[in-house]
Amino acid sequence: MLRTGIRLLALALCVSAGGDFDWTKNEKTSFYYGTFPTGFSWGVGSSAYQTEGAWNTDGKGMSIWDVFAHKKGKISSNETGDSSCEGYYKFKDDINLMKEMKLSHYRFSVSWPRILPSGLRSEHVNEKGIRYYSDLIDLLLDSKITPVVTLYHWDLPQVLQEKYGGWQNASMVGYFNEFANLCFERFGNRVKLWITFNNPWSISVEGYETGEHAPGLRTRGSGAYKAAHHIIKAHAKVWHTYDMKWRSKQKGLIGISLTADWGEPVDVSNQRDVEAAERYIHFYLGWFATPLFHGDYPAVMKEYIGRKSGQQGLGASRLPVFSPQEKSYVRGTVDFLGLGHYTTRYVTQKNYPSGFGDSYFADRDLAELVDPKWPDPGSEWLYSVPWGFRRLLNFVKTQYGNPMIYVTENGVSEKMLCTDLCDDWRMQYFREYINELLKAVRDGVNVKGYTAWSLLDGFEWDEGFSERFGLYFVDFRNKNKPRFPKASVQFYKRIISSNGFPSQREVESWKRKAVETCSSSNQLLAADPLIGHMEMVTEIVVPTVCTLCILLSAVFFMFLLRRRL
Repeated sequence: MLRTGIRLLALALCVSAGGDFDWTKNEKTSFYYGTFPTGFSWGVGSSAYQTEGAWNTDGKGMSIWDVFAHKKGKISSNETGDSSCEGYYKFKDDINLMKEMKLSHYRFSVSWPRILPSGLRSEHVNEKGIRYYSDLIDLLLDSKITPVVTLYHWDLPQVLQEKYGGWQNASMVGYFNEFANLCFERFGNRVKLWITFNNPWSISVEGYETGEHAPGLRTRGSGAYKAAHHIIKAHAKVWHTYDMKWRSKQKGLIGISLTADWGEPVDVSNQRDVEAAERYIHFYLGWFATPLFHGDYPAVMKEYIGRKSGQQGLGASRLPVFSPQEKSYVRGTVDFLGLGHYTTRYVTQKNYPSGFGDSYFADRDLAELVDPKWPDPGSEWLYSVPWGFRRLLNFVKTQYGNPMIYVTENGVSEKMLCTDLCDDWRMQYFREYINELLKAVRDGVNVKGYTAWSLLDGFEWDEGFSERFGLYFVDFRNKNKPRFPKASVQFYKRIISSNGFPSQREVESWKRKAVETCSSSNQLLAADPLIGHMEMVTEIVVPTVCTLCILLSAVFFMFLLRRRL
């Protein structure tokens, strides 16, 4: 009852704190020199499928990404995450890298099919998978690094997809809760920060609307909304389970990680553009945040999807409805908000007639634009627009009562062909984005930590290994998957050790020193193809030659023997 009372009080404060966001106040101010509050947490992130490899090792079951990546034409160059970074075997080495960076926390995900191969606890618990994550958590704690554990980073057990249709089916709510409860039981005495879902927007839209991601379904106009509805209820159920069963003993926090771009009106003096930009954010971030903070979908989503559904001759909205009991159940089920952010779009009004077809994108009635002057070093969708980060953080503060925030993803990629470890574009990105974060903290936004994405280059979903987000370069051509530090490692390390940007003179020296230290890594990387060649000679050519020699010797011996006879 005490916990319920606190929750209701928090909700009242949250609603009373909400207000209208000032769209006209876009302060693109100069660089700010200062530091973050004492105790601010610095970390890096990863996910199971992107880095672990060992896809069919030690009793692990198949995930939807295992199956999807093995289908020809789904992934760039038909690559898979079968071995990826081999993190399953190299986690001790990777934790040593984190220790050298003096990180406060490490965000990673638990592979559901690695510990429950069929997805169901009642059928089989894979103790080898449990042991892997337990050892990882123990070593992190021994290294004074806080584990931040994501329960679902997209790798649903394939059995649950085949039997029930995955997140299209309401039964996933209960199955996910069983999986989460097992994680709390086995790891909860050591893990205090839990993230239920990573970027449910991508799970819903790219998994069930466009089919770009696993499971690759194209259920236009309805599948994404249905999947999201079940994910929201699954998050709430896990929160309530933890609250009732584990919180008093384990003292942990349950959050969710929502990734969102910022949407800026093309013309802030044009009300239609302002409404379009706000609609863009509500269809992106608000789709999940508003039910979890306020108990229902954003009004603009209900209005637009409901109207378009009616125009299409449907008897009900394609957007599912929360019952009064469900609204109460999902409301207030966020102890902290994980926020992932990479880029920004300009947004303007654009009407899509009902005859255009039913789709999530047409439902929004807007167009996204980019400034051709914005830097775009890697991914085609990722433009560097630092000021949008501060805008997004202040929007969350205004709309959701200034919740506790952990930045759970932020970073920039480069194309695979770029093998220069002196990644000045990434250092510039971190410098500017983290500085906008510092400005947001000065604005009063309640941010407790920052997570750079990512520790290692990894498998970037449908892009395979063609894009690299890592602070450490991974040589995927080499079976040992060696890691090489990019210059951004040293740059980020200096931000961490200074807890921000202490002075102009000091900050300006960081980049120069980081570039100087990366030259030796470049030399090692340049030598790596030779190392790989020598390994091939040692492991393939030499044994082959030896075998041939033995065969020739045997033939020669038989020839001599026949002559004597």
